Amino acid sequence: MSPMLRTDRLYDFVVAMTHLANAHGDAEDAMLERARPLLADLIAKDDWLPEPFTRPDATRYSQYLLHCDPLERFSLVSFVWGPGQRTPVHDHGVWGLVGMLRGSEISIPYTRSEGQPALRAGAPERLTPGCIEAVSPRLGDIHEVANALDDRPSISIHLYGGNIGAVRRHVFDPVTGASKMFVSGYSSGVVPNFWQHARS
Repeated sequence: MSPMLRTDRLYDFVVAMTHLANAHGDAEDAMLERARPLLADLIAKDDWLPEPFTRPDATRYSQYLLHCDPLERFSLVSFVWGPGQRTPVHDHGVWGLVGMLRGSEISIPYTRSEGQPALRAGAPERLTPGCIEAVSPRLGDIHEVANALDDRPSISIHLYGGNIGAVRRHVFDPVTGASKMFVSGYSSGVVPNFWQHARS
């Protein structure tokens, strides 16, 4: 028999984020600073994410919506990476925090030098459970992410300052610097109903 899921952890996180968005709205610095410890608390325990939102896809990484604020001030997503899976080089267009829950990821930042079309790769960073990485158009918004493990899935929890599945974003050719717009959507149209059991 599997242990009972602690769905109250997600419930408490969403409530706290809603209060935070009410207080600080579009203030990116305040949201990043105050949301980080909330996300850290959420990913500190791996006992709250239901199995349907942990399933890898054989062909590409999965992006499952866990919660989207009704005013689209923030969204929470589980990213599930099968062995060897990676993103293209891409941006976000909004602030974000990436928290590692299970497994490990490699994140490679990219920058563009003035007058140079090509993107320049920075030092890879390995994320392990409990690690949090911040992104935003102000801090640095272009990166490539891959599962660091070749024998099992990895899962990270992403918090964004908008409905990330509906945001117009870009993928990049790092050699030419050419970009193409995309809207990611989500891997499932089903949002988890954690709330009915959160206080039981």
